[in-house]
Amino acid sequence: MKKSIVIFLNLFFWLCYVLLILIILVVFYNAKDTAIQTTEFINALNSVLLFSFVPSLITFYVCYWVVFPKFLQQKKYLLSLFFGLLSSLGAAVMAYVLMRYLIESGQLIDLDNGGKNGRSTAGRVILIMSFIAAIAGLVAFVLKGFVTWVNEIKLKEALKQKNHETEMALIKSQLDPHFLFNTLNNIDVLILKDATVASNYLNKLSDILRFMLYETQTDEIFLKKEIEYIEKYIALQKIRTTNTNFATFEVQGNPDNLKIAPMVFIPFIENAFKHSTNKKIDQAIKVQIQIEKEHIIFLCENKFNPNQKLKQEKFGLGNVLIQKRLDLIYPKQHTLELNNQVDFYTVKLIINNG
Repeated sequence: MKKSIVIFLNLFFWLCYVLLILIILVVFYNAKDTAIQTTEFINALNSVLLFSFVPSLITFYVCYWVVFPKFLQQKKYLLSLFFGLLSSLGAAVMAYVLMRYLIESGQLIDLDNGGKNGRSTAGRVILIMSFIAAIAGLVAFVLKGFVTWVNEIKLKEALKQKNHETEMALIKSQLDPHFLFNTLNNIDVLILKDATVASNYLNKLSDILRFMLYETQTDEIFLKKEIEYIEKYIALQKIRTTNTNFATFEVQGNPDNLKIAPMVFIPFIENAFKHSTNKKIDQAIKVQIQIEKEHIIFLCENKFNPNQKLKQEKFGLGNVLIQKRLDLIYPKQHTLELNNQVDFYTVKLIINNG
């Protein structure tokens, strides 16, 4: 939602609030037999504003900016109720102390009849002020919830569009003739040597294509499926070399029941294979997924020849598009570190669980 609209909604609420106070005062004084004195009316207005407006204002924005995002949005309902009531009570106490000071100094009239009787009913007055402030806090929850809901709808629309663009880019990248034809040619050579092994690799290729076309249509998939896809992709890439230690893949931790956005890790692995041209080097590519209680950590390291210029690919997923997609899918829930050294490139992606 635009910032100007949010400001307008806030101003509209407070305008209605003050207008309601004015209407109540006018009705109250009209009910009296004596004529309304301007000075008396202004003093009464100041007292009522301090009695109801100030604690409501404080409570409203404490709930709006602090309690809602930290507790209610995180579905911590009891804590939201506790801190909402605490803020209304605290605001009421502060406003009452200020009101008593101004009354004692003669700057305000005492709406509670003053004297010892006024002091003796301090608890009752504070409770009433707190109740009024709590209503304002409730309105703050509703207003902030509405603004958040609208923003989430817009975010989902943007995410849907960006996912579509990303999926198309990923499909074009994965169906790049170089990768597809090289894999098919390697499988064709294997057929003459070992038909069983060739059939196994052909099934892996079929699984990869099926995964790309169907599994990536959902917002989330099980991490276990993503890991299986990575294993098959690396296995197909390793057909092109006799060095079995050229690329390694390791998973630490238990991926069961964890979900993740599809195709989050594979673009980094693709780039690693594109830039690691010397397949005789052991562990030229190292891919690791660490599954912890609160995080999923993805590490991808690859060696490359800095003097060798690679041909520009027509299709591919660059770091800019990858970062945009991560920002949309995991806003403030991920950390991406890219480290480009002389002949070594490192990617570290941390995604918060849940």
